[in-house]
Amino acid sequence: MRLLQKFKNKGKSSQYKGTSNYAYLATRVRAMKSKLVPKETYPRLMNMGISEITRFIQETEYKREIDELARTYSGVDLIEHGLNRNLAETFTKLIKISEGEPNHLITEYLRNYDIWNIKTLLRGKYYNASTDEIKEAFVSAGQLSYTFLSELAGKQSYSEVISVLEGTEYYSILKEYDETNLSDIENRLDKIYYNGLFNVISKSKSKDRKLFAKFIRTEIDIKNIKTLFRLKKAGVSQDEIVDLIIDGGLELSTNNIQKLLPLSYNDFIQALDQYSFWDSISDAVNSDTDSLINVETQLIKHSLKSASSFSHVYPLSIVPIMDYIISKRNEVNNLRIITRGKAANLSDEIIKNQLVI
Repeated sequence: MRLLQKFKNKGKSSQYKGTSNYAYLATRVRAMKSKLVPKETYPRLMNMGISEITRFIQETEYKREIDELARTYSGVDLIEHGLNRNLAETFTKLIKISEGEPNHLITEYLRNYDIWNIKTLLRGKYYNASTDEIKEAFVSAGQLSYTFLSELAGKQSYSEVISVLEGTEYYSILKEYDETNLSDIENRLDKIYYNGLFNVISKSKSKDRKLFAKFIRTEIDIKNIKTLFRLKKAGVSQDEIVDLIIDGGLELSTNNIQKLLPLSYNDFIQALDQYSFWDSISDAVNSDTDSLINVETQLIKHSLKSASSFSHVYPLSIVPIMDYIISKRNEVNNLRIITRGKAANLSDEIIKNQLVI
């Protein structure tokens, strides 16, 4: 009961109080973004070994986390834990330095890490991962604290984890998990997250809520188009795809999705030239390789470019903050891709194709 009460207290949505300090936040975020790893640095990292990458990261914004965790971890594990902890602390800092509407919007958006962490718990228990392996994947940037998550990771089974979450907004979905429907449960958790965001957006018609809505709906488009690519490539049936689509996209409306669903893979590709992201992915789609990695990489690049250009148009709004959040998240992903690729002895070409720079 004590653990559940801690979750309930952490899980309460921040209230929309106080003034909206966008001018102050924009200044802080610009300073934070200036400290991101420059794109010119990535080719240098590609020529480094794990120990050299660790030393490099130790000289950047990740220094404190690497120094503290070096007492417990080394090599790839040290970098993995350091990246995750820094990401969590960075996003927690955004919540702390914001107030009013931006605080509320940032807090609600970062609940996606609660979903991520719950998925991590379910996957970890499903694959019989150790407590430490599960904890390594946590990013406690949402409402669930690392302490809370660590206690859940120590539970013996998924049923114990789910029982602790009884009474939360996720329990109605989690209680139906039976180890045979993990993909369905994960998809439904994503949907409840976005439904929650749209509920927040609908409560106000302010300019920033409208901008936030556009950002979220664009993010849903990217998720849906990646889902469509993967499943159509795999020859999954139309009915199965429908269940995995998230409603609320900006360009890929429900009506547009319905038109794409019955198409063959080749016809599906041809139908995409009417959307804004087509120019970004056309070369990757028409390449000789059967892999979708390059397509997905280009979609992420498109998302980053859109957010960056959008932030210049609305410099004193929620958009620069969201732009920084996805840029920081992308930096961590890039560093993780390089580190894991090096540890797995992947070729530089394979690693490079997965980077979003």
